Amino acid sequence: MSVRCFWSSTARSFTRSSPAAPGLLCWRLLGPSSATRRNMSSERQMDHLEKTSSNYRQNALYPAQVCGIMDESETVKRVRIAVHPDFSFKAGQWVDFFIPGVETVGGFSMCSSPGLLQREGVVELAVKYTKHPPAHWIHTMCAVGSRVAMRVGGDFFFNPSPSDPSVDLLLLAGGVGINPLYSILLHTAGLLHLNHASGGREYKIGSAHLCYSANNTQELLFKSSIIEVCREFPDKLSCDLHVTQQSTDVDSHLQPFINRGRITEEELRAHVDPQRTLCFLCGPRPMIEALSKTLMDFGLPKDRILFEKWW
Repeated sequence: MSVRCFWSSTARSFTRSSPAAPGLLCWRLLGPSSATRRNMSSERQMDHLEKTSSNYRQNALYPAQVCGIMDESETVKRVRIAVHPDFSFKAGQWVDFFIPGVETVGGFSMCSSPGLLQREGVVELAVKYTKHPPAHWIHTMCAVGSRVAMRVGGDFFFNPSPSDPSVDLLLLAGGVGINPLYSILLHTAGLLHLNHASGGREYKIGSAHLCYSANNTQELLFKSSIIEVCREFPDKLSCDLHVTQQSTDVDSHLQPFINRGRITEEELRAHVDPQRTLCFLCGPRPMIEALSKTLMDFGLPKDRILFEKWW
């Protein structure tokens, strides 16, 4: 089925009607739309909509259809989704994920870049297996042709304009928290490609360094692509991949990039310039809290440390 041909039938799969153009679901958001930082102190388990109620959201809910699904690792499914032509997002943002017949609304960060959406009309999600109904559905029932709906939200993104000053990105990821940071890394590479194609420096892109930690190399998502994009722009992009519970030998092609153990203070210090560094963090709560404190101890201003807590 063509990416562009199923919107009207998809819209009919959902019970809410839309006053917008045929095939486009458009719901008005209830509640505040102002952007605030996530509450880091709450211990109570909240669902995605409650946890993100104070975050920015687009007003439109778009129909979408799964057009590809694969195993990214033993515990993570990578889902490719064809979206409505008006769908747009910024690198690092997430979606509210609505599944017909599933009451709970999911929340998943895009792992693909805005450039892929522009070229092919698709976005990608990488979802780890849990018993949470939306993730469980993706792992047990989702198939090519499955129809869903998505709404973009989130204040955690990298979306520079050509007039913005150059910054050096420090991307710190733990586990499946790599998703929004991988999107940002790919978007940065895409902007570098645009600069090269234009024969100039339309976007003022500094450097980007990714520190990514997981239990073992099998759980280091997108590792080959990360290494490839860093090799493509060695003067601009770099990465250090960490494994904390590796019990087998590391493949030879990965060895130059693999560090055993957690991300260290020395590694962070080498990539922090309080005047130029903009840091994005996404991962487990203890990791974010510990690394945020270390970065501030190094003199990085709080407003240059942006975090997305993975729920």
